[in-house]
Amino acid sequence: MTMPRAGMRRSAMVAGTAVAATALLATGLTTSAAGAAPASETGARPAALTASARAEMLRDANATKANVATSLGLGAKEKLVVTDVIKDVDGTTHTRYDRTYDGLPVLGGDLIVHQAKSGDIKSVTKATNATVKVASTTAGVAPSTAAKAALKLAKADHTTGASADQAPRKVIWAATGKPVLAYETVIGGTRKDGTPSKLHVITDAATGKKLYQYQDVKTFTGTGQHNGKVTPGTGTTSGTGTTPGTGTTPGTGTGTGQYNGKVPLGSVKSGSRWLLKDTARGGHQTYNAKHSIDQTKQGSPFYDADNVWGNGKPTTAQTAAVDAHYGAAMTWDYYKNVFGRNGIRGDGKAAYSRVHFGDQFGNAAWNDDCFCMTYGDGAGNKKPLTALDVVGHEMTHGVTSATAKLKYGEAVGLDEATSDIFSTAVEFYAKNAQDPGDYLLGDKIDLNGDGTPARYMDKPSKDGLSYDYWESGMGNVDPHATSGVGNHFFYLLSEGSGAKEIDGVKYDSPTKDGSTVKGIGRAKAEKIWYKALTTYMTSNTDYHAARKATLKAATDLYGADSAEYKGVDAAWAGVNVK
Repeated sequence: MTMPRAGMRRSAMVAGTAVAATALLATGLTTSAAGAAPASETGARPAALTASARAEMLRDANATKANVATSLGLGAKEKLVVTDVIKDVDGTTHTRYDRTYDGLPVLGGDLIVHQAKSGDIKSVTKATNATVKVASTTAGVAPSTAAKAALKLAKADHTTGASADQAPRKVIWAATGKPVLAYETVIGGTRKDGTPSKLHVITDAATGKKLYQYQDVKTFTGTGQHNGKVTPGTGTTSGTGTTPGTGTTPGTGTGTGQYNGKVPLGSVKSGSRWLLKDTARGGHQTYNAKHSIDQTKQGSPFYDADNVWGNGKPTTAQTAAVDAHYGAAMTWDYYKNVFGRNGIRGDGKAAYSRVHFGDQFGNAAWNDDCFCMTYGDGAGNKKPLTALDVVGHEMTHGVTSATAKLKYGEAVGLDEATSDIFSTAVEFYAKNAQDPGDYLLGDKIDLNGDGTPARYMDKPSKDGLSYDYWESGMGNVDPHATSGVGNHFFYLLSEGSGAKEIDGVKYDSPTKDGSTVKGIGRAKAEKIWYKALTTYMTSNTDYHAARKATLKAATDLYGADSAEYKGVDAAWAGVNVK
């Protein structure tokens, strides 16, 4: 929900905390590096882990989590839940934990333990430095009171079909201020632009007062920014079938997309037909929603007789599927070949995509519940939101959800910025002649109806909504607007300030204080952001904590006296984060 800038409370700032601790058991697992490293890059770059190697590390982390909790001095009622593990080439591991208190989830209580190859804990990054403790876990208000309040908020946000996905659960709210006993209620439904809704509402269990709310279905653009019909309809189909497709013989098809032109596609032979399923990339499959707005259904599998898909025209249902399927493949390859990441969660398993959602639906979304990406067809059902940067954006939301989470306050804007940053990186990585890399977001899908991009990284405010610079109170503003600060930082870090032309596109990036920023190159900027995201950011990292996280990442990768470190510092100053 977009709110006025004035009169807002700034979200609590979060900083990482170094904690001395006793040694833990080392994993003893060695892996290969994620590609060849530049001469200036250290062993702090991420290692490439197979799904089985990562699973073994997770088992080891689960076996030692009680020792970790003791080493960190957590209270007797606190327990750790392992959620992710990253390993560097030099053997350093970064293990993420959620926390429980007396059996209740602690929201904003996540932490990351940084462990040397020897097994010694080097430091710990915490989402909150507050002591997690409450006087009682007995609620003062009934769960039904929390549910009613959450439903009222959802309806006020124009959510149709709003209903509680489950009974409110008791939690400890620790994302801001002193931890308190609270209820978390999740309300499903459909937002006013047709986007599926999963609204989380946190209410004080003693008073019933709302503490926080956030939307867990991530979208490419803010709801309500672009008008679109979402009534059920019919449309062209390609193939039949209502259940997930099966196939045994991998193949490489070819397709012609509306945005990407002629491209290779992962497919499998299924009987006498070909199924659009990419077994080389975790089994990613693309489905046809056939303009349905039913959020619970995958849709129909795409089949084809000759393994030649689409014709570049939006009137053929396969065309949008080609772009979505290809975009998912390029995003998978980018994360694997640049960072050694084996799929969204690092477990080698793919999400799925569904195209032709709704009627003239002008948005795209990532949903953790279905582990899927959903794409509408845009105005007149002629501009599907399946361009390469949109697909990269949505798939990256899954990566963020599997790592830093970035759920609360300014972190939500950082989540959107992260998706923009890596969707831009994917576009450059793909080197597709029909959609070459640039620092423009959504420049192919024409959401504004006048041919202009949805967002600009060199000067975000050119879209009429986004912030160029950080200011207090941003934690309560539409994250697609506050993402501008992170986008602007990334552009400055990559390319520097001032007017320039890059690959035929003109840019002119200002700084808040009029300073000149010299870019360090996009490739290094990507690596710094990825390391910060996966090893130092937490669920409520704000922009000032993101500055610290990226400076730490730059130190790890290139050294504290490096040009890269100085570039990170200068780029943040340029967007008023100091």
